[in-house]
Parts: sequence; C-alpha cells; structure tokens
Amino acid sequence: MKKKIFLIAAMCFMLLGLAACSQTDPASVDYNGYSYEDLKSNCQGTVQTLMYLGEEDKAYYLQSGGDAIANLINRWDEAVAEYGSFVDFGDFVVTKSGKTLTAAQTLKMERRDVILTYVYTYHSMQVEDITVDAVYSIGEKMSKALMNTIMGIVVVFGVLIIICLLIFCFNIFPYLEKKKAGKTAAAAPAQDTAPAHIEVREERQTDDGELIAVIAAAIAAAEGTSTDGFVVRSIRRR
Repeated sequence: MKKKIFLIAAMCFMLLGLAACSQTDPASVDYNGYSYEDLKSNCQGTVQTLMYLGEEDKAYYLQSGGDAIANLINRWDEAVAEYGSFVDFGDFVVTKSGKTLTAAQTLKMERRDVILTYVYTYHSMQVEDITVDAVYSIGEKMSKALMNTIMGIVVVFGVLIIICLLIFCFNIFPYLEKKKAGKTAAAAPAQDTAPAHIEVREERQTDDGELIAVIAAAIAAAEGTSTDGFVVRSIRRR
C-alpha cells in the first residue's frame, strides 16, 4: 500500500514539474547566448531598417548584399505592395525545434497581418533564412485547400480524358489500314489486265506477218516471179 502511495505521489510531482517547465517564461530563457529581447530587437530593427531604406540603398544591397538580404528586400516590397504600409508590431514568438531556432515577429499592416521570421542554426546562431509571410484565417486556409483540391481533380480528369482520346485513336488506325489495303486490292486487277492487252497485240502482229507471207507467195505464183521483186506494205481489213 505504501509503495502505491509513493508511486502516485511521484507521478504527481512529475506532472507538476512538466507543467512548471511548460510555463517557463520565454523572456527568461538563454538562447545560446542570445536573450529573448535580443532576438525581438533584431526583428523589430530589421523592420525599421526596411521602412526607411531608400531606393539607392535597396539597389546597393540587391547587388552586393547576398542572397538572404536580397530575398528579404524583395519579400518586404511585395508585402508592402500587396498588404499596405506597416502600422504596428504584434506578438513575438521564439520557438526551438531540434537544431533550429525561429524568431517570429507579427507585423500589423494596413490590409493584413504578416509575420517576419528569422530562422537560426541553434548551435552557431547563424541566420539560415528570413521570410515575410502573410497571416491567413482558418476560413481562408480552408478555401485555398479546397481550390487546390478542385484544381487537382480537374487536372486528373483532364489527363484521363486525353488518355481515352489516345486509346480511341489507336482503335481507328487498324480501320484506316484495312481501308487502305482494300483500295490496293481493288486496284490490283486493273493493273493485271495490261499484260493481256500486250499479249493480244503481239498475237495480232504474228498473225499479220503470216498473212503477209501467204499473200506475197500467192502474188508471186500468179505473176511467175519471186517474192523478192515486190513488198507488201500494209493490209486493210474489211
């Protein structure tokens, strides 16, 4: 019985300890040498710098400031163009996940809130990326998800329709081949009649030669001469 009471008490102390850890004030935590206020000041200072950055300074940083700074300037300009000018600072949240630390500052713009996020490598606190993203409501997120689903379904059915049309075309090809083969077979007998005409002409020429020889012999006998003295040039049939 005492062991059971001891185990229950130990479990209660563990739960209380976990609850106390989960309620730790993030402002009192040391983030590998950086305090909560340091990270917050860095985000807010970045916003103030971007607000008062002139066109010449932007052009300079875009050319020689590195990819991270160039991406940050472009994203900030896009956010201002789409959501309006900066109005005020909102919530600031620091999150550590594994080897990554993120510091997210909410910015209240004229038409929509955006979040400026610094992504650090925790063990060195080097900046991996800086993003500027719009804040969407749950309804807007659901609407976007629904649109993406509809687009995916439309694309799938479109591909299926194209595949069906291709299969139908493959069924037409054998029909066209059979039709072509039938035309070739029909044209073949007409071509075969040509040699027969040639043979008939050759036979007629042979018969005419024999007839000419007989006529020439008859004329020579009637005249009492030989066939060398005349030539039969043509025969007219009636």
